[in-house]
Amino acid sequence: MIEIGLKHTSELTVNEALTAIQMGSGDMPVLATPAMMALMENAAMLAVADELPEGCTTVGGHIESSHLKPSKIGDKVSAIAEVTKVEGKKIEFKVSAYSGEALLGEGTHLRFIVDRERFMSKLG
Repeated sequence: MIEIGLKHTSELTVNEALTAIQMGSGDMPVLATPAMMALMENAAMLAVADELPEGCTTVGGHIESSHLKPSKIGDKVSAIAEVTKVEGKKIEFKVSAYSGEALLGEGTHLRFIVDRERFMSKLG
């Protein structure tokens, strides 16, 4: 059962592939905002993964976050996701990202519980 307060932390080390230059979201060799937000989504997905019914997963529906500070290649970044609300198949999270003690960004994320097979069958 998915409960308010479930949490997970995901981590990465900034490398060339995760920079704004490589991801096309900017022109500097710093952690790309899309990479930071993907790490937040990963933390949210993993926060609830073990509590889902067999054959189910979660998919992202909305994410909103600030990106307050840059991170250079070699920096370790962690993202924390915490369940704040559960309403049927809808799960809301508070998400934040850090490099050491420095807050890089924070916001909210919405995920939906879906049946894997049914979801994939909609692709035609």
